[in-house]
Amino acid sequence: MQIQRKTLAQEVAERLIQGIINEEYAIGDQLPIEPELMKIYGVGRSSIREAIKILSIKGVLSVQQGVGTFVTSKHVQESLETQINKAEIEEVYEVRSLLDSKVAARAAMFRNEEQLQTIKKYLDLREKLATENQALECYQADINFHISIAEACGNNLLKEIYKITSTHILRTFENSHNNNTDSFRLSQKIHRDLYESIEKRDPDNAARIAQMIVDRVY
Repeated sequence: MQIQRKTLAQEVAERLIQGIINEEYAIGDQLPIEPELMKIYGVGRSSIREAIKILSIKGVLSVQQGVGTFVTSKHVQESLETQINKAEIEEVYEVRSLLDSKVAARAAMFRNEEQLQTIKKYLDLREKLATENQALECYQADINFHISIAEACGNNLLKEIYKITSTHILRTFENSHNNNTDSFRLSQKIHRDLYESIEKRDPDNAARIAQMIVDRVY
């Protein structure tokens, strides 16, 4: 995996935060105007604007159109992804268990034909890879199957939360299944049942089966 380099905007944002922590800028202070910030940090206008946007999302700065940018907090609000990255895997599983039945039910109601084909593609791939005991590829196909259901649920926030938690679930597969696909072969039928419920637009059954998968009742 490649190490991602920080953008200029991210570096400026970090320097601004450090300046706020060191009380170069106090809470309530107005930041210098863009041309001055460009000189201070040696970057272009777009990097300054992106840095301010980053810190506005994090709750550190407040942009008042036509007035200026003001310091509102020294405490950075962590993004949902950052919080999930720090969470224990049991917490991640709990979040997923609360989401799965809702996501499946909504997918049954709102999926379109193209989304249904994508779900089916990953279902079939999951079975093929499990049968061939191609473990890592099978784990990824399983995750992609569930993400494709989330993609079809019609709620962007649910979808994004589900996708973030899924990266952590994949890591636990890699660490706990010992390159073995036995449980994936065993659970293929119930995953197919879930697909068929979504295909038939049966939200109640889709929710019930999704919960059974979470509870490993198969």
